[in-house]
Amino acid sequence: MVSRCLAALVDVIVVAAIGLAVQFAYGGLRLLVAGPPFRMPDPSAWLTGVLGWAVAVLYLSVSWASTGGTLGDWLLGLRVTGRAGRLLGAPRALLRAVLCVAFPVGLLWIPFSRRHASVQDVVMASAVRYHRF
Repeated sequence: MVSRCLAALVDVIVVAAIGLAVQFAYGGLRLLVAGPPFRMPDPSAWLTGVLGWAVAVLYLSVSWASTGGTLGDWLLGLRVTGRAGRLLGAPRALLRAVLCVAFPVGLLWIPFSRRHASVQDVVMASAVRYHRF
């Protein structure tokens, strides 16, 4: 459970960095089009939440479907697969990402599961294994 929570923390930092990079890019584009001074965009709280949620889901689903792991997974030696050991397909990876972002406390089920599965793993028939990338 500790390694999975640490991997999730790393992924939260990556998603925040992506969001910050997007804001800088938007501010730079606005500077090129409208001219000085450079200003960071100030989106509303609901827009920031929706975009942050979308970036997180996209980041997780693309990572799990393509390589089986996010940056946090890679750093902690974890890999997300189906129960048979193959990579999740795009639809399953997307649904698992939505569940992970919408219900992160599902990780708390890990200590009570015989196969150390989170709620998301149970629902999506996935498994998280130790792996060397």
